[in-house]
Amino acid sequence: MEAVIATVVPSSFGFSRPTDSISRSTVFNVNRSNSVRFPTQFRFFSGWLNLKSGHRNMAFGCKKCTIVRASASADSSGSAAPIAPLQLESPIGQFLSQILISHPHLVPAAVEQQLEQLQTDRDAEEHKEESSASGTELVLYRRIAEVKANERKKALEEILYALVVQKFMDANVSLIPTISSSSSDSSDRVDTWPSQDGKLEQLHSPEAYEMIQNHLALILGNRLGDSTSVAQISKLRVGQVYAASVMYGYFLKRVDQRFQLEKTMKILPHALDGDKGSVQEALWDKMTPSGSDDSVQTVKSHPEVSSWAGGFTPGGFGHGIKPSRLRNYVMSFDAETLQRYATIRSKEAVSIIEKHTEALFGRPEIIITPQGTIDSSKDELIKISFGGLKRLVLEAVTFGSFLWDVESFVDSRYHFVIN
Repeated sequence: MEAVIATVVPSSFGFSRPTDSISRSTVFNVNRSNSVRFPTQFRFFSGWLNLKSGHRNMAFGCKKCTIVRASASADSSGSAAPIAPLQLESPIGQFLSQILISHPHLVPAAVEQQLEQLQTDRDAEEHKEESSASGTELVLYRRIAEVKANERKKALEEILYALVVQKFMDANVSLIPTISSSSSDSSDRVDTWPSQDGKLEQLHSPEAYEMIQNHLALILGNRLGDSTSVAQISKLRVGQVYAASVMYGYFLKRVDQRFQLEKTMKILPHALDGDKGSVQEALWDKMTPSGSDDSVQTVKSHPEVSSWAGGFTPGGFGHGIKPSRLRNYVMSFDAETLQRYATIRSKEAVSIIEKHTEALFGRPEIIITPQGTIDSSKDELIKISFGGLKRLVLEAVTFGSFLWDVESFVDSRYHFVIN
């Protein structure tokens, strides 16, 4: 199952091999000095991409007669706070940014137009005759085609991001702004954003939110109900948990979509309609040596899967992890299905997770020691309440859920997902 990590996370993300005890431990451990340390199981690092923000004002349209244009004066003063941490750079991205500010309800129509234009450009490239070129001309032709393809890829990423931001705006949920170590708050806390836990909860099905609660319990442990206490936490580690939670939300929406469909069609596995005890017994029988021992090993080898698996043992569910129908449903998957569902389908979605996380937490300075571990001597610490941590994780999971939705929507109009 380690192959799943390579698929889910690009080379700039490095995950350590998880151990079976991860599901029975708390991610944030508070010591006597009220600082928080992560367990060794979560010692993975990220070299997030270096982004340059652009603020050029422009109106961008397509060749169709119906063109959506942004108001050039929407943010000309530059005083308005950004609606998302990541600043979009491509002409299409900047156009959509202005639409998000001035007329957010027009974003889907604008996206439809841009996708149609991207499809037209891609078709034109594919139908160009390359056979007439030779030598230096052929090399130049291929280089130009490569540059254009990269431009389309960047535009596609920013279309996806704009759609995710628009879904947050539709839900009346503001994204957390860029986290800085400096703060005007006298306590130097970074979490000055309002709590919107109730709104975020309503964006998920009841079954999915049960899984999210388990995810929160794994990360916060007995601090889940403590929203006021403040602790010092590694900014890098918080960023890593945020990125992992985005991927968890992407996976969760994917399996919940299938679960809800089978639930509506009344074709759920029979064991899920029985009592909790019979479900646990059926699932454990399936994963014992008499069945397929590979299944349980595969489940435990994936860090995110091991978190929601909850330390599955013959005695029952892991510490702090409550049973739920969706969790039981996921545990009924065979190894191949589980690996497929735990995979982020497109490079564009992976890139968005990286760039959004870097825009939110900044580019970390990572030093690897000769022993292969991360040198934490220069690790920046931030003060944040446990309520703020919960808000971060809830937003990340919702971001991943929205990312699955918009990726599917865009792929239905401009195919880019590799099946």
